[in-house]
Amino acid sequence: MKKFATKISIKARPEAIWSVLTDAAGYVRWNSTVDKVDGEIAFGKKITVHTKASPGRAFPLTVAEFRPAQRMVWKGGMPLGLFTGTRTYTLTPTQDGTTEFAMVEEFAGLMAPLITRSIPDLQPAFDAFAIDLKKRIEG
Repeated sequence: MKKFATKISIKARPEAIWSVLTDAAGYVRWNSTVDKVDGEIAFGKKITVHTKASPGRAFPLTVAEFRPAQRMVWKGGMPLGLFTGTRTYTLTPTQDGTTEFAMVEEFAGLMAPLITRSIPDLQPAFDAFAIDLKKRIEG
């Protein structure tokens, strides 16, 4: 199974980070990896993400889990679970008042071994996402 992950410590409470992560229209103002996010980021809602890593493509996703200021999961893929991508955002408060932000994307399904061969290395984009988020929050 192919997987990408990143973590970063942000000097803010989870609620402040959550408000940025769930503002779809705001992504273009701080996230260098995203061209546009359409839709409302809320539980059960459908969103469409347009990324710089795949110009001209739109990724329709569903917000499958939504625990405010804690955890959010976006899922997308092919019917019948032949191929799925699951992106999980986690916010963990620490004793010193900072928050650990983590983002993981995993690909699964019967078609995953074939399809993941054509997926570019997303690690640089994941790391940029985390750094951009930190800069947006910390100023």
